[in-house]
Amino acid sequence: MAVRPEDGCLLVADTGNHLIREVDVDAARVRTLAGNTDQARRGAAGGGAVTTSISSPWDLAQIGQLLFIAMAGVHQLWVLDAERGFLFPYAGSGLEARQDGGLDDSAFAQPSGLAWHEGTLFVADSESNVIRAVDLPPVNSVRTLAGGDLFDFGDTDGVGDAVRLQHPLAVAYHDGALYVSDTYNHRIKRLDLETRRVTAFAGSGKPGLRDGRGARARFYEPGGLAVADGRLLVADTNN
Repeated sequence: MAVRPEDGCLLVADTGNHLIREVDVDAARVRTLAGNTDQARRGAAGGGAVTTSISSPWDLAQIGQLLFIAMAGVHQLWVLDAERGFLFPYAGSGLEARQDGGLDDSAFAQPSGLAWHEGTLFVADSESNVIRAVDLPPVNSVRTLAGGDLFDFGDTDGVGDAVRLQHPLAVAYHDGALYVSDTYNHRIKRLDLETRRVTAFAGSGKPGLRDGRGARARFYEPGGLAVADGRLLVADTNN
C-alpha cells in the first residue's frame, strides 16, 4: 500500500485480484488504476493500465508521478504512470533468481516489500531471502544489500552476504536503516544501510503473541511494516 501525497488517496496492491486500486478515503470510493483481473505470465509486456494483465502485485511505492510495483508473480518490478494511463516492466528479466546488475540483466525471486529514500528503492526479495537496493534513474541498477539466495536461508545476523533471512516480506526506512519483517523467522531485523550489518531488533525467533522489549516480544509471521511518528507499526499476520 502507498499514499498519494497530493490528495491523500490510498493506493492498494490487490494481490489476489491482480489489480492496483485507488481508495478515495474522503469519498469512500474505490476505482481500479491498473490490471484487468487476468493473471499475467512470464514475459508479459506493458501497455494500457486497465487493459494490461499483471500478476500478484504485492506492494507499492509512490515516487513522484510514478508508482513502483513489486510484481511478485512475474519476479519483476513494474511502474505505473497513472496520469498517462500505462504501465510497464522496470527491473528484472523475469527469471526467478538473485542476480544483480543492470535493469534488464537483473533478476528477482518474488519481490514483495518496497520502501524508498533519496533515489534508492529498497526491495524485500522474498524467495531469494535477500534485501535488494535499486538505484533509480539515471543509475538504473540493482544490487544486493544482505541475505543469502534461493534455498539459502536461516536466521543469522551479520554483514552483507553472511546474513541469513527467511522469506522477508516487508521493509520500512527510518533514519539510515531499513527495518525488515523476517517473516518465517518471526522477527523484525534492522539493516544499517552504511555498513550493511543486520541485527535482530524485535522478536524471539519463535512464533507466539507476547509484548515486551527486544527478544522478549513474540510475533507470528509478521508481514507489513510502516513507520509513523517514530513508531514502527507491524502487521502481525498470523496473530
